[in-house]
Amino acid sequence: MSQNTPADNQYTRGIASFVSGLRYEAIPDEVRTRIKLLVLDSLGCGIYGVTKQHSQILLDTLCSIDRAKTCGIWGSDRRLSAPHAALVNGTMVQGFELDDTHMYGTIHVGAVAVPPILAAAELRPGMSGKDFLTAAVAAYEIGPRVGICMGNEHLGQGWHAPATLGVFSAVAGAAAALKLSPEKAVHALGIAGTQSAGLMAAQYGSMVKRMNGGRAAQSGLYSALLADEGFTGIVNVFESEYGGFCTTFSRSQDRFKIAELTAGLGEKFETMRVSLKFYSCAGTSHTGLDAIRMMRERHPFTVDELNKIVVYGAQLTVDHVGFKYVPNGMTGAQMNLPFCIATLLLEGDVFVDQFTDAALLDPARIALADKVTVIHDPAITAKGPDFRPMVHVEIHLKDGTVLKETVEVARGRESRFASEAEVVAKFTKLADRVLPAHQCEQIVNAVLGVEKLDDTRTIAELLSRKQ
Repeated sequence: MSQNTPADNQYTRGIASFVSGLRYEAIPDEVRTRIKLLVLDSLGCGIYGVTKQHSQILLDTLCSIDRAKTCGIWGSDRRLSAPHAALVNGTMVQGFELDDTHMYGTIHVGAVAVPPILAAAELRPGMSGKDFLTAAVAAYEIGPRVGICMGNEHLGQGWHAPATLGVFSAVAGAAAALKLSPEKAVHALGIAGTQSAGLMAAQYGSMVKRMNGGRAAQSGLYSALLADEGFTGIVNVFESEYGGFCTTFSRSQDRFKIAELTAGLGEKFETMRVSLKFYSCAGTSHTGLDAIRMMRERHPFTVDELNKIVVYGAQLTVDHVGFKYVPNGMTGAQMNLPFCIATLLLEGDVFVDQFTDAALLDPARIALADKVTVIHDPAITAKGPDFRPMVHVEIHLKDGTVLKETVEVARGRESRFASEAEVVAKFTKLADRVLPAHQCEQIVNAVLGVEKLDDTRTIAELLSRKQ
């Protein structure tokens, strides 16, 4: 196998040029409006995430070794160095399976994009609101394209895609925020790519799954800061035939589509294809939960009347969320479709209040989850990645009644995107558990009017809990 020369880097250079050259005025109005809602949603997830045990362990540990007070931790009065703040805040956004997702790129963007940009704003004062939005769009454009390039096989191999792909959203946002030149942005991408890591086995009951996004946010910030000082990276990080990102993270060269990295870049905005979550669980489960909700509304039934539920989905749905539920921690429950269906049937919702330590071990819930079977439907898999979340669901009642529902698109997806009022309501529902109501309102107003800010540190300051 011949080694690509550094000059063979048209895709890396193309991404770097876009990140460095993107200007606020070139961003369509609909994208500007959407990115503000996506940022607000991520901030709400992060503020709520500070309440979780894994966040507190991570924060306590880092505060014991890091005496810097450069950047704030959202929903907290504590401060850390910029990279550690990106790590903690990114972990908190991913903290309870409520953050956004780009279904086609298989990536949670906000957790890896927003923390490094806000850290850069605090590290280097004077970032205007327009520059903040521009950096956010850069971040939201690049990570998903890397995911589209790699395809579903990347996740199927066992890589935790939001982490492995997330470094590219993180470094794109940080590079744009720091206003790196195209040459330095190439190196930043090359530094970030070699730090890409994350294993999907983390979903089966560990805290570390939450931290993978935070590590990607941290790595992206480090990469941009290092490149800005002249540190060099792999200049053909995507193209290299040996040890490049695409060839290393895919089984064979015909499994990835490298041209997707820059296809439509600057013209077709992937930001508009990011979805929001209204269930506190893996995004792959949301179509199944919507189907259950819709059938129960049409034909109310009790759990005592239920015989079994069969969910037919793509192979990735089976692999990702269709395994038998065995109590092994909060993460495992939130990544498990049978458990989430049982929760919806018992409590009427699958949000933060439904996931408690007691619920994970509830015999009635476990027994109900055992009545749910997730089966591969080759026809859905054959439809391709655009239909990956699609499900056919059958509810079999003891009296012989069989209810059926097919859902292609969950609520919150780009074709059913939430209104501003719904996003604000979700933010408030999460953030007001941590911050006073008037402060939550100030954050909402600052983010929705961010283009008017002279210094984005205003938002960073509002995110801190006052002593």
